[in-house]
Order: sequence, then structure tokens, then C-alpha cells
Amino acid sequence: MRGGDGTPVQQSLFPLPRETDRFSFERDLVRRGFKAIAGTDEAGRGPLAGPVVAASVILPVDCDYQQFNDSKKLTAKTRNHLCDVLRDMAVSIGISIIPETVIDRINILQASLLAMKNSLEALIVPPDFILVDGKFPVPVAVSQQALVKGDSRSASIAAASIIAKVTRDEIMVQCHRQYPQYNFCKNKGYPTAEHRRVLAAEGPCPLHRRSFAGVKEFFASGPDPKP
Repeated sequence: MRGGDGTPVQQSLFPLPRETDRFSFERDLVRRGFKAIAGTDEAGRGPLAGPVVAASVILPVDCDYQQFNDSKKLTAKTRNHLCDVLRDMAVSIGISIIPETVIDRINILQASLLAMKNSLEALIVPPDFILVDGKFPVPVAVSQQALVKGDSRSASIAAASIIAKVTRDEIMVQCHRQYPQYNFCKNKGYPTAEHRRVLAAEGPCPLHRRSFAGVKEFFASGPDPKP
């Protein structure tokens, strides 16, 4: 396997353990000599509007990892609290925001991988191993392991999912101020029934993803989105 720059990337140097808690992967990697283990995840693959946001987090080995779980399983209040906790205690945090124009140009999977790549490169402490949420490795020349449902299996990935989700939600609240008719502060750009009704009545705005079903139909005859 090769990274985006042609450098060989190892998806896994060795079999990782069967997880018994959300820090088993990290603990085993530390035993094997890795010192800076980053978890990376994205938020916003499914919405019809807004960016995709990725975060990467390196947790201290002695942290209270049990408090970190898949951001989708947490309340907004808990996510915001844990985001503050992470900003205080994480070894390093990296964030990347990929706008809807880039999503439309390269597709949402590639935009998500690009966001994770950029967030890893934004870490002040370079990681020597990466735990990635999902099936696909990130195109960086660092040893890594992709974990399906990793945000429920790895505290490092869960921490990244929390940072990414809180960051994206804050962006969509700001977008709501510019386009209040779509109620982005509530639906965060996801295709809720209300969001679809407003789209049908008002048409899309510049924040909508033109390549997504439910939005691209509005551009069949070439009209520009509402300013």
C-alpha cells in the first residue's frame, strides 16, 4: 500500500489485540514501543450542506480514557464538556475543515480522507502510529490500523470524533445565521424531513453539496444556488 506521495504505508505492522476496553489498542501499541498514538475521525459525511470536518487526537497514556466514546452516543452537553476536557489534557489535537466545494469536486470519501490527512499533519506532536475510524487508511506515510466502528472501540478515535463533531456543529450554527431558513442550527445540514421541505420550497444555498442526491437535482437545468 502506498500513501498519496508514493511512500509505502503499512496498514498494520502486527495483529492488534481483541479489544476488551476502549484503550486496549493504544495500550498494546505502547507495549510494542510506540510513543505517539493518534486517533483520527471525521464528522459530516452524510449532510446535504456544509463541510466535512476531521480531527486527530493523541491522548496521554495515563488518561481517564473511559469517558471518551463515539460522539454519536453522547449528548451535545456531554460532547461539549469532553471537548473542553480534551483541549486541556490531550498531548496534541489537529483539526481540518474541507468545504462543500471540494467535496463536490473530489467526492465525500476522498474529502474525508483528505480532512483526516490534514488533521494528522496539523498535530504538533508527529504520531508514530495512527488508529483510523472506518475501512480505509489515510494517505500518510505513518504506520496505521483502520478500525470499522473505531469510535466505539478506541478511546483515541472516540476523542477525535468528539472534537470533529463539536467543531462541525459550531460551524453549522454560524451557517444558520447566514441562512436561517434551512435551520442549520438544528439539523446541522443533515437531510431531515424539515430540511428537505425547505429545499423543495426555497432551493439550495451555496453551502449545499451540489453532488449529493437531494441537491444535485436542482442543478439539472443549470441554475445557481441562492446567494
